[in-house]
Amino acid sequence: MPQDKIKTILVTGGAGYIGSHMCVELLQAGHNVLVLDDLSNSSEKSLQAVERITQKSLSFILGDIRDSELLARVFAENKIDAVLHFAGLKAVGESVAEPIRYYDVNLNGTLKLIEAMTNADCKTLVFSSSATVYGIPETMPIEENTATGAINPYGRSKLMVEQALMDLHESDPSWRIALLRYFNPVGAHASGEIGEDPNDVPNNLMPFISQVAVGRREKLSVFGDDYDTPDGTGVRDYIHVVDLARGHLKALQYLDEAPTLGVFNLGTGNGYSVLEAIKAFEAASGKTIAYEVVDRRAGDAAVSFADPQKAQRELDWRAEYDLARMCEDVWRWQKKHPNGFSD
Repeated sequence: MPQDKIKTILVTGGAGYIGSHMCVELLQAGHNVLVLDDLSNSSEKSLQAVERITQKSLSFILGDIRDSELLARVFAENKIDAVLHFAGLKAVGESVAEPIRYYDVNLNGTLKLIEAMTNADCKTLVFSSSATVYGIPETMPIEENTATGAINPYGRSKLMVEQALMDLHESDPSWRIALLRYFNPVGAHASGEIGEDPNDVPNNLMPFISQVAVGRREKLSVFGDDYDTPDGTGVRDYIHVVDLARGHLKALQYLDEAPTLGVFNLGTGNGYSVLEAIKAFEAASGKTIAYEVVDRRAGDAAVSFADPQKAQRELDWRAEYDLARMCEDVWRWQKKHPNGFSD
């Protein structure tokens, strides 16, 4: 997408962790941004921070992507050029406990969105998918043609959406769709104004580490130290959230060239163990992170990291920030906002 061509972009889930960083990148690239979010796991304060960072304004609509009447109104009242779809539920453990809710929000919500887009003749979509669609792969690194096999309702809901979008494109090749499979987003904006602010107990490693560092939590649980890895702890591909957001901009440019459907891994191609991540955060923060080793979690892979070459080749995108920078930015955000946006 030529950067001098201003577009109106609908960002579903735009007040959330990744969505808010996406809004910064879109506004800085000169686009008009419309956010739809139900604030179930986010805060409108993140959008106020986005406007402070960029010195630009966006439009916010409070609502649920499953609300067909609301979606119809949003598309009728705005000439939307493309949709970046982040809205959804994302906790693996919660998905096991509440599978139907996950299928309703993640799958049904997306189908309602597609229906509204179709009726408005808006056929450009970037979908927030996940490396969980691969399940537990037998070989590393993970390529886009690695067999999928999600092992929990969260991952399966993402895989079902992917399949629905593939079938949609097959039935109507005028659609422009990018399926972006994220690895492990971490980090925060360099300003320290926006970052990851999970409700309740964090599900992901980095916000848990940072909450221990800032004194909100006593210690970190390390799930297993007997994996077949250099230090026995699980190895993951951590990607800076700003790198991730910039990958979406590149995906929009890619889709602007011709109707197509593209599947891309967004990761660094590097794997770091839990203990390496802890050490990196200790170096960035000057704090000691207390942790205890507990039993493995069912379904956790020993190692998971991306082969990002397809995105480098076809999107002209590559991750720029290393683990040290990720930790520095997380710590800056957490130090400024010990209790997240509730501060």
